[in-house]
Amino acid sequence: MLKRALAGSFAATLLATAATPALAGGQTIRWNSGGAVITTTYDDIAAFVDSGETSNRALNEGIALSGWSAEEIQKGLGKDYKVNVVYVARFLYSKKGVKFLKNQTTSYFPYWGMTETAVPALRSAIVLDAVDGKISSLGIMKNLPTDFRLADTCGTYDGSQNVCAKGKCSGDQQCTSLLSWYVFLPACIQANQIKDKVAASPVRGLW
Repeated sequence: MLKRALAGSFAATLLATAATPALAGGQTIRWNSGGAVITTTYDDIAAFVDSGETSNRALNEGIALSGWSAEEIQKGLGKDYKVNVVYVARFLYSKKGVKFLKNQTTSYFPYWGMTETAVPALRSAIVLDAVDGKISSLGIMKNLPTDFRLADTCGTYDGSQNVCAKGKCSGDQQCTSLLSWYVFLPACIQANQIKDKVAASPVRGLW
């Protein structure tokens, strides 16, 4: 009884948090290479997922460097995964979840707060997207609380992401590119939901 009550209270807190409006149409990806910054907005990506086409130069380059075809990226970004918001939050707030989030934001993080705010920013986007019982790459992007940059800045950051698709990616592009990372992120979150606080699953892929 107490366990159910606590779970209900936790869910209510998450739903209240979800009332905060997301920055839909904001600067979802700011491709930061050296001193240059090129922007791809959420609307650019949503239009690509809907039609399979884009006129955004940076997004086209990101697709070309992803290691996947445009059709594969389009399908992957829009794919939904069933989740439970309480189970997702349990994972993301656990020690293993925080470690996972740090590992997943090596070069992609808030434009101004950078790695200092990366964990709470990405976690909030995932939890907010999970409130309706499903998550997707596009949904996580829509719920980002601030602009995120992919940083490749003269040795400080190399622009590589740790794609959580062990055994399913091949070569540097598929295993380190931002769009490949986004495609696999929701599946990894789904696989690592914690249904029971006592029996927490290890961080692993679903592949």
